[in-house]
Amino acid sequence: MRTFPILLLTFMWLALTPSKPTRVVFFGDSITQAGVSPGGYITRIGDMLKKQNLANEYELIGAGIGGNKIYDLFLRMEDDVLAKQPTITFVYVGVNDVWHKRTYGTGTDPDKFVKFYDAVIKKLQGAGSKVILCTPAVIGEKTDYSNDQDGDLQQYSKLIRDLAAKHKLPLCDLRKAFLEYNLKNNPNNAEKGILTTDRVHLNDTGNQLVADEMYKLMVAAK
Repeated sequence: MRTFPILLLTFMWLALTPSKPTRVVFFGDSITQAGVSPGGYITRIGDMLKKQNLANEYELIGAGIGGNKIYDLFLRMEDDVLAKQPTITFVYVGVNDVWHKRTYGTGTDPDKFVKFYDAVIKKLQGAGSKVILCTPAVIGEKTDYSNDQDGDLQQYSKLIRDLAAKHKLPLCDLRKAFLEYNLKNNPNNAEKGILTTDRVHLNDTGNQLVADEMYKLMVAAK
């Protein structure tokens, strides 16, 4: 007849034991590297959690390195992501895979991009992390599709959308969100200054837009 007291003590111990926070890793390039700075999108997500009294329920970790492409993420994911045992991982990459084709004569061919990205997804899932994919937002903010690399950026965004559908993963479609915002707020067809400082990297408004889009998916994925 001692079962009840033992069960009661067990339930009390479980109730008093603090649960581990949801650990969220943001895996990407220089946009994510800047995300942990004051005003960056990761910092803003943290501020949003504080306002909702949820800060203790999440641990946010930035894992961005400038210039990274998808194969760079694959090569460093063991130390920079998997070792941290994330509950959720945002994969936000693709700009340099496209951008560097024009600026440095490098970049990543579409077939290699998909193979490396697919391998990143499988490795994250194999380690027990939930995965959220993000499309690259912009390389130039003109709304009439006259930015030099709009075509490639559309193609690579579609590749990521297809991967999200294939693996049944949540998609943070920043490409779509940025285009919609610019159509409403860029009447002069400016190439930068609406959501970016230099056609690619985020200004305050861009950081907030990314934070808003990611926050919704992060909370839903917990």
